[in-house]
Amino acid sequence: MKGIASVFSNCTSRKSASRAQTAHGAMADGEGYRHPTEVQMSQLVLPCHTNQRGELSVGQLLKWIDTTACLSAERHAGCPCVTASMDDIYFEHTISVGQVVNIKAKVNRAFNSSMEVGIQVASEDLCSEKQWTVCKALATFVAHRELSKVKLKQITPRTEEEKMEHSVAAERRRMRLLYADTIKDLLANCAIQDVPPSALPGSDLESRDCSCMVPAEKTRVESVELVLPPHANHQGNTFGGQIMAWMENVATIAASRLCRAHPTLKAIEMFHFRGPSQVGDRLVLKAIVNNAFKHSMEVGVCVEAYRQEAETHRRHINSAFMTFVVLDADDQPRTLPWIQPQPGDGERRYREASARKKIRLDRKYIVSCKQAEMPLSVPWDPSNQVCLSYNNVSSLKMLVAKDNWVLSSEVNQVRLYTLEEDKFLSFHMEMSVHVDTTQAFLLLSDLLRRPEWDKHYRSVELVQQVDEDDAIYHVISPVLSGDTPPPGHRDPYVIAMRSVTLPTHPETPAYRRGETLCSGFCFWREGDQLTKVSYYNQATPGFLNYVTTNVAGLSSEFYITFKACEQFLLDNRSDLAPSLQTL
Repeated sequence: MKGIASVFSNCTSRKSASRAQTAHGAMADGEGYRHPTEVQMSQLVLPCHTNQRGELSVGQLLKWIDTTACLSAERHAGCPCVTASMDDIYFEHTISVGQVVNIKAKVNRAFNSSMEVGIQVASEDLCSEKQWTVCKALATFVAHRELSKVKLKQITPRTEEEKMEHSVAAERRRMRLLYADTIKDLLANCAIQDVPPSALPGSDLESRDCSCMVPAEKTRVESVELVLPPHANHQGNTFGGQIMAWMENVATIAASRLCRAHPTLKAIEMFHFRGPSQVGDRLVLKAIVNNAFKHSMEVGVCVEAYRQEAETHRRHINSAFMTFVVLDADDQPRTLPWIQPQPGDGERRYREASARKKIRLDRKYIVSCKQAEMPLSVPWDPSNQVCLSYNNVSSLKMLVAKDNWVLSSEVNQVRLYTLEEDKFLSFHMEMSVHVDTTQAFLLLSDLLRRPEWDKHYRSVELVQQVDEDDAIYHVISPVLSGDTPPPGHRDPYVIAMRSVTLPTHPETPAYRRGETLCSGFCFWREGDQLTKVSYYNQATPGFLNYVTTNVAGLSSEFYITFKACEQFLLDNRSDLAPSLQTL
């Protein structure tokens, strides 16, 4: 019996990776280390901060989050900063009156004039001394000077966690930039259900009353806010957190009109600020329930600004989508009534909400760090390409950044490292080869040539060239038996792989499906015509015995395969000279 696998390969060259230099520094020693951009805020939740349930209003929390993150960004930039975007936020716990909110923010990575700020929110009960995580957030801030162009200095990560965040920040940035196109492509290429709910088959109808449908127009809310000095920062621009708080307010009203109860905000989808507003602006906030699923509803909120009452043109400031649930006495989600969209724009919003729900599930399913909760392979779909590509590269970079690798053996300058962590055993092979780094990357990123040096790849078929960087291969394999880079070094070349499932390549009786969770190569330039080649693999149960056999020194197949890779690179190092200028 042979093994098969459908592998999604993502290649990141220096051309497509961030140009920011990878910072290197010693690991922090001592308990007193603190990131130079870290800002902390602690707030006691008072009755004036709470909603009708005696819980901290999410709008108030968003204001505190934005303020803390802005102070962190300005500490790094040394000049005023404005909120550009906020990634998905999932609220895990509510906070009651009398409890303390502890917020920490620090800059994960700086680009040219923008920077990613990571935020952690925890709550604390002063009586019981219990603490728990409320949410985590990632915000993008842009530095702004009126008289000169801003060029931000780079962040130097020191701890393992900082190195991980710094490494994957570039991939998250790429994901943000492509998010709008992902929505458009999904709506254009996928059939989103738009028939009346009463015509839909399925068990969902058994617990939902189709005769009691709420017209979406009944949930519509419109409110105007005058931007006053307390709502603005030292530049006169409205605080992003204040705008988010106003948006949360109208969204909650819209959700309440559908469910006739007090809803709970569970998530805010990634959104961007399209432009600033200033003191004296009038902000018009509009909200409506776009779609109601069985246990959750999506509310869309739009913010427009105008200066004078006579103005007819309004500036689009922001749009956001918030997910609400209604909890019963046992804190379990209640079943929601159907929503009846209005013809035209209402039906468009209804369909788009379904598309966004799919993408939210994709992101949670693919990007989730809770590896035990997801299968090793994920279904391939064009709509999840960005998420899958991001997870592919970031998972490998996070594996590379771990500092507790143990050198298990070294034979002829080929080093084998292992990492035992939770339920996973990972291994890492490393050697230096007298080959140009770009040549090594190009040769090994072509998976069709891998059978030339790796006997574990019996045959490779290119199923789909997704784009310039991403490709899907079908691999048939035989049954398996049982240092710090120099300062100033840029991001390495990366070839990242993981398993996906495709309906065109199902499992067959003649083959046993193989799985790859996280594997790939990294290439560092050590000198002229000298490259450090590292291979990483997070062992899955299907070949764990094979890995442990090699790690224990009972087999030399790892060493033989890696030396074959070295010889392949040396034999073919002159083949790709014309291609080097493209990277």
